[in-house]
Amino acid sequence: RTTMKSLRFISAEAFVSNAEFARKSLGAVAHDLFPLLFKASYLLEQGEVIHDLVEKWPLFEFNMGKLLGATLDCQEDLSHRTCSVCLESCLTGLRDYVLNESSPYMKKLRVVDLTGIKDVEVQFCKCKKTMGRWARTQLLSKLCSELLVYLQQAQCNPGTFEININVLIDLFVTERNYELVVQALLKKCSCPLKICCVAFRADNLTLQKFFYIIKLVDPSLLRKLEIVHNVHLEMEHLEMLFNSIHFPLLMSLTLPARTFNVRRFTATDEQMLTNIGEKMCEMTQLTELSISFSILSGKIQKLLSPLKTPLKMLDVSNCSLNHADMAFLSNSFHANHLETLDLSGHNIPELYPSTFFKLLSHCSSVLRSLTLEDCNIQDSHVNMLILGLSSCQKLQEFKFIGNPLSSQALKHLFTFLCELPMLKNVEFPVPRDCYSTGITYPLDDASLCRFDHQKYERVAEELNLILLQANREDVKTSTPLFGSYDAAVQETNNELGAYLIKSFKETLEKFTSSFNKMS
Repeated sequence: RTTMKSLRFISAEAFVSNAEFARKSLGAVAHDLFPLLFKASYLLEQGEVIHDLVEKWPLFEFNMGKLLGATLDCQEDLSHRTCSVCLESCLTGLRDYVLNESSPYMKKLRVVDLTGIKDVEVQFCKCKKTMGRWARTQLLSKLCSELLVYLQQAQCNPGTFEININVLIDLFVTERNYELVVQALLKKCSCPLKICCVAFRADNLTLQKFFYIIKLVDPSLLRKLEIVHNVHLEMEHLEMLFNSIHFPLLMSLTLPARTFNVRRFTATDEQMLTNIGEKMCEMTQLTELSISFSILSGKIQKLLSPLKTPLKMLDVSNCSLNHADMAFLSNSFHANHLETLDLSGHNIPELYPSTFFKLLSHCSSVLRSLTLEDCNIQDSHVNMLILGLSSCQKLQEFKFIGNPLSSQALKHLFTFLCELPMLKNVEFPVPRDCYSTGITYPLDDASLCRFDHQKYERVAEELNLILLQANREDVKTSTPLFGSYDAAVQETNNELGAYLIKSFKETLEKFTSSFNKMS
């Protein structure tokens, strides 16, 4: 992969490629060249040079997204490289910036922004070892705690305690790093490096621990809150959260599966849902909402109608929506603003085809990402789907795995998809004719992988040939059988797997104990 580089950048690469020479010479380098040298060092994975650049950083701000993003000197965007060598060097360099012997009054750095780092599936760094969001949370918390211990024990310049650097970061907390993060947050006032949480993700935490740590992160600064998987938050806990804590800047909210279940609603629950909707109304910045795998039949209006700000992202996959819910969505003011929409797990062709296409037409001018997985879209529906998608000229991503479509129908659909000018990513299902006759949908996990792999490869080649002949090599296609790549899940899957085994074991022990008592 070749990237345009300026003569300045090529010179910077040459300078940092000799680490020993570069480190000795940094004292003579003009301050405005530090960002250039930083990106060159990051590209070449020169960890020691990165460390020293950060330790001697002469500017007011250190913004990873801006430093690594596309620039006039180097058009390659490195913000998706979560190289472990580079990131560890950055963070230890930041710690040593506080500790180094230069006068505290010469240190200008006030803001470090780590939020621009993007976690992606494919890494291009040579070391091939990544440092994901969870590990960055762990390391920064550890360094903050160690820094404070060192400052309290050593004979440091008194001015060192007057250094205040706000470190903006997206925190990811699970049971395994909970104590470390809590300690760092509790000591934030005393530590020169002040963790400022902009986005917070919680997984595999008890409710007690979640409620405790969410208050420590300073909710008034939070822009994104993700409560996922193994945090057993139900509707009453959500109401409690919104009643006790305000999130004035919150733009994005993700709730765990089974937060809502209307099948066991009482009059009290109806009022609770109303209260939650009203509290969400106070979040005037909220534009992204994910409430997948809850049961919300007939209640979408009650939850979303109080919102004063239109949603740009809505994930209501597997929420058992009925016709009234879809009618509300298609007629609501949100429809004209939806850039990302996930309606997976709903039998759209049978339940509400006309209302769905009405919703699609309303959001077509802005829609960038559409997910319709396991929606029972069959060959007979493809022409209608093409008609609905034809006005979605800004669509960048279309995911529709799990639908019973034949290879012929997929070819027809792909021929149309070539015409969408902005399209970049397509996730398509294994063709129905690759499975044995009589297979039923939705597919269970046991059946999912039992298909003719050779036939699938042939069909996939033919689909890519359709793109190639239309000069659409820019479109990436895939069939992720178990769902799209999720960097956060990938990073913590060992811990989550261990938790699931532990939960299963405890359930089994309770069952055995009950059975023995009955015997």
